[in-house]
Amino acid sequence: MGYSTLIDILGSIMIGGILLLILLRLNDAAVANSFQYNADLIIQKNLVEVVSLLEFDLRKIGYCADWQALPNPARAIIAVDSNSISYLTDVPTVAHPNGDGIVDTLSYFLGPASELAATPNPRDRMLYRRENSGANLGSNMGVTEFKFKFFDTFGAEIPFPISVPGEIQSMQIDLALEDVAAYDEQYKRVFWRQIRLAARNLGNR
Repeated sequence: MGYSTLIDILGSIMIGGILLLILLRLNDAAVANSFQYNADLIIQKNLVEVVSLLEFDLRKIGYCADWQALPNPARAIIAVDSNSISYLTDVPTVAHPNGDGIVDTLSYFLGPASELAATPNPRDRMLYRRENSGANLGSNMGVTEFKFKFFDTFGAEIPFPISVPGEIQSMQIDLALEDVAAYDEQYKRVFWRQIRLAARNLGNR
């Protein structure tokens, strides 16, 4: 075997190694892109689901199919703080899509940070929805921020603690979601804000 043959073999090995490294890096990039694309899709779907339910429910504060059952909308909001709200409404059912005329209590609130300590994302928290005295219903959608600001009839922000919920005329909602689990700890984040959401029945005073 000649000297030139050895050089050819070594050159082939080097070129083959370089090509293999390139292929491995391309594969890693393809896997990362696939995970990130799927994560974007999931988090966007989660955001749409949460926002749709929130807007539907919160716009019905003080509503009841039997208006005489809830004649004073000023008493519709029971209690609020920066990341929770409880109020009176008429929750629709399959049999009564516009409400059954019975006043219900609906609450939204964040669970404690320690509740999801075992998940990969250190910031995600459970967002709960509770009807009357029923169970706290929720699933881990990747919620990392759920905040309220409340405003009076003149548009002035009402500072916490709010001792007279009847002063509330509108509210601002800030909602942020992140991946529950991320590729290489690169968590995607989406943010939504509803500025001055006003339930129609709050104005009937």
